[in-house]
Amino acid sequence: MKWNLRVQAAERGIWKSAELRRMLAAAGLEMSQGKMSGLWTGTPTTIRLDDLDVICLVLDCQPTDLLVPEPEKVSARTRRLEQHSEANGSTPRVTPRLGAKDDRPAPPL
Repeated sequence: MKWNLRVQAAERGIWKSAELRRMLAAAGLEMSQGKMSGLWTGTPTTIRLDDLDVICLVLDCQPTDLLVPEPEKVSARTRRLEQHSEANGSTPRVTPRLGAKDDRPAPPL
Protein backbone atom coordinates (compact mmCIF):
# COMPACT_ATOMS: atom_id res chain seq x y z
CA MET A 1 0.00 0.00 0.00
CA LYS A 2 1.10 3.50 -0.73
CA TRP A 3 0.42 6.08 1.99
CA ASN A 4 -0.85 9.22 0.31
CA LEU A 5 -1.28 11.63 3.25
CA ARG A 6 0.98 14.42 1.98
CA VAL A 7 -0.63 14.45 -1.46
CA GLN A 8 -4.13 14.61 0.02
CA ALA A 9 -3.08 17.36 2.41
CA ALA A 10 -1.37 19.36 -0.36
CA GLU A 11 -4.50 19.16 -2.51
CA ARG A 12 -6.28 20.94 0.34
CA GLY A 13 -3.58 23.59 0.79
CA ILE A 14 -2.00 22.00 3.87
CA TRP A 15 1.77 22.12 3.40
CA LYS A 16 3.11 21.52 6.92
CA SER A 17 2.57 18.62 9.28
CA ALA A 18 2.16 21.04 12.20
CA GLU A 19 -0.82 22.62 10.46
CA LEU A 20 -2.47 19.24 9.92
CA ARG A 21 -1.66 18.27 13.50
CA ARG A 22 -3.49 21.38 14.77
CA MET A 23 -6.48 20.56 12.58
CA LEU A 24 -6.55 16.98 13.84
CA ALA A 25 -6.37 18.22 17.45
CA ALA A 26 -9.31 20.56 16.80
CA ALA A 27 -11.25 17.51 15.55
CA GLY A 28 -10.41 15.53 18.71
CA LEU A 29 -7.30 13.61 17.68
CA GLU A 30 -4.35 14.60 19.86
CA MET A 31 -1.18 13.27 18.28
CA SER A 32 2.42 13.53 19.40
CA GLN A 33 4.85 15.38 17.18
CA GLY A 34 6.78 12.15 16.60
CA LYS A 35 3.71 10.22 15.50
CA MET A 36 2.63 13.07 13.23
CA SER A 37 6.10 13.20 11.74
CA GLY A 38 5.97 9.46 11.04
CA LEU A 39 2.60 9.75 9.30
CA TRP A 40 3.75 12.80 7.33
CA THR A 41 7.14 11.53 6.14
CA GLY A 42 6.62 7.83 5.55
CA THR A 43 4.25 4.94 5.35
CA PRO A 44 2.94 3.86 8.75
CA THR A 45 3.21 0.18 9.58
CA THR A 46 -0.03 0.47 11.56
CA ILE A 47 -2.77 3.03 11.94
CA ARG A 48 -5.77 2.93 14.21
CA LEU A 49 -9.08 2.98 12.38
CA ASP A 50 -10.36 5.68 14.74
CA ASP A 51 -7.37 7.86 13.78
CA LEU A 52 -7.99 7.16 10.09
CA ASP A 53 -11.61 8.27 10.51
CA VAL A 54 -10.52 11.62 11.96
CA ILE A 55 -7.84 12.15 9.30
CA CYS A 56 -10.42 11.47 6.58
CA LEU A 57 -12.88 13.84 8.26
CA VAL A 58 -10.32 16.65 8.47
CA LEU A 59 -9.06 16.15 4.91
CA ASP A 60 -12.58 15.49 3.56
CA CYS A 61 -11.43 12.33 1.82
CA GLN A 62 -11.97 8.58 1.88
CA PRO A 63 -9.57 5.93 3.23
CA THR A 64 -9.03 4.82 -0.38
CA ASP A 65 -7.60 8.27 -1.10
CA LEU A 66 -4.99 7.77 1.62
CA LEU A 67 -4.25 4.07 1.09
CA VAL A 68 -3.51 3.32 -2.55
CA PRO A 69 -3.06 -0.37 -3.48
CA GLU A 70 0.16 -1.37 -5.22
CA PRO A 71 -0.60 -4.84 -6.66
CA GLU A 72 2.66 -4.91 -8.59
CA LYS A 73 4.57 -5.06 -5.30
CA VAL A 74 2.51 -8.04 -4.17
CA SER A 75 3.10 -9.93 -7.41
CA ALA A 76 6.83 -9.11 -7.25
CA ARG A 77 6.98 -10.46 -3.69
CA THR A 78 5.16 -13.63 -4.73
CA ARG A 79 7.61 -14.19 -7.61
CA ARG A 80 10.57 -13.74 -5.23
CA LEU A 81 9.14 -16.35 -2.85
CA GLU A 82 8.59 -18.79 -5.70
CA GLN A 83 12.12 -18.24 -7.01
CA HIS A 84 13.54 -18.70 -3.52
CA SER A 85 11.70 -21.97 -2.98
CA GLU A 86 12.74 -23.26 -6.41
CA ALA A 87 16.38 -22.35 -5.74
CA ASN A 88 16.31 -24.21 -2.41
CA GLY A 89 14.59 -27.20 -3.95
CA SER A 90 11.86 -27.08 -1.37
CA THR A 91 8.23 -26.19 -1.66
CA PRO A 92 6.94 -24.28 1.37
CA ARG A 93 3.37 -25.46 0.86
CA VAL A 94 1.18 -26.69 3.63
CA THR A 95 -1.21 -29.48 2.76
CA PRO A 96 -4.21 -29.75 5.07
CA ARG A 97 -5.09 -33.16 6.42
CA LEU A 98 -8.84 -33.18 6.15
CA GLY A 99 -10.68 -35.69 8.24
CA ALA A 100 -7.53 -37.01 9.96
CA LYS A 101 -9.03 -36.84 13.45
CA ASP A 102 -7.99 -40.42 14.23
CA ASP A 103 -4.29 -39.42 14.19
CA ARG A 104 -4.71 -37.01 17.08
CA PRO A 105 -3.90 -38.10 20.63
CA ALA A 106 -6.72 -38.15 23.13
CA PRO A 107 -7.00 -35.03 25.31
CA PRO A 108 -5.64 -35.29 28.86
CA LEU A 109 -8.19 -36.14 31.55
